[in-house]
Amino acid sequence: MDKERQIRLFDRQAAQYGRKQESAAMRRWRSELLREARGSVLELAVGAGANFRYYPAGVRVTATDFSPKMLDKAREAAQECRLDAEFMLADIDRLEFPEHSFDTIVSTLSFCSYENPLGVMKKLRLWCKPDGTILLMEHGISSHTLVAAAQRLLNPLLYRTIGCHHTRDIPGLLARAGIRIVNKESHMLKMVHLLRARPGT
Repeated sequence: MDKERQIRLFDRQAAQYGRKQESAAMRRWRSELLREARGSVLELAVGAGANFRYYPAGVRVTATDFSPKMLDKAREAAQECRLDAEFMLADIDRLEFPEHSFDTIVSTLSFCSYENPLGVMKKLRLWCKPDGTILLMEHGISSHTLVAAAQRLLNPLLYRTIGCHHTRDIPGLLARAGIRIVNKESHMLKMVHLLRARPGT
């Protein structure tokens, strides 16, 4: 899928994302993960700002997304939460920051959409301070054989319709990028992973 079509897909989904009510489990996972954010925070693919209400007081968030409509929703959410946030309309595949720019890097449900997910993971390792933290809530391929088979079968259709891959090995990508997993939880038939990680193996 070309990038412009993918951006249009997410632009069309922006209003739905802003109204969508998440499950209690999803809200709990966001809360548990993001309470660990500290200092200068980079959030990838911020979407409609679903994470904003869960950040601790005092963080400074740089929020990126390639969808203008999503960023509009995120700005509204930041105002409601009184969050100190800066917004960048940018494709993460092409975005650059100096090394060791952030205390915390956050991604929730974004690695399904990147053209080069390993390349993005390697950027996270460079952008995170050596004593910083990488916090991820991502869905990907299940370790259950039958569930994984269903994911592989449905993946082409899901990618065409919502711009999202369902078969990525998120823990494997972290390892290949040289990022050390400190803590891992898996949920929803091992399809959703909560990962706390640090740069370096």
